Amino acid sequence: MASSKDYLEFILEQLSDLDEITYRAMMGEYILYYRGKIIGGIYDDRLLVKPVKSAVAFMPDATFELPYEGAKEMLLVDDVDNRDFLAKLFNAMYDELPLPKKKR
Repeated sequence: MASSKDYLEFILEQLSDLDEITYRAMMGEYILYYRGKIIGGIYDDRLLVKPVKSAVAFMPDATFELPYEGAKEMLLVDDVDNRDFLAKLFNAMYDELPLPKKKR
């Protein structure tokens, strides 16, 4: 099941307090970038983030879910209605996220 454009727009609005949030459509889903780094994505109308240590510490009760068949598990963000929480989560995660790979 693909994610809806409406859900993407809702999440982008919730993240509008942060600078440099971008996305890229990928096979009916959306990869989310924060200041140039992949932070997570929207899969089946769920916000999932990379399970870096800071995200796990920030959401100790979060469940691990597969974004799609064959992928690595990611953390489900349940509290998408809380803009302040999302901003703090993304800021906490940023330094742990890897830099994008250079294209050849």
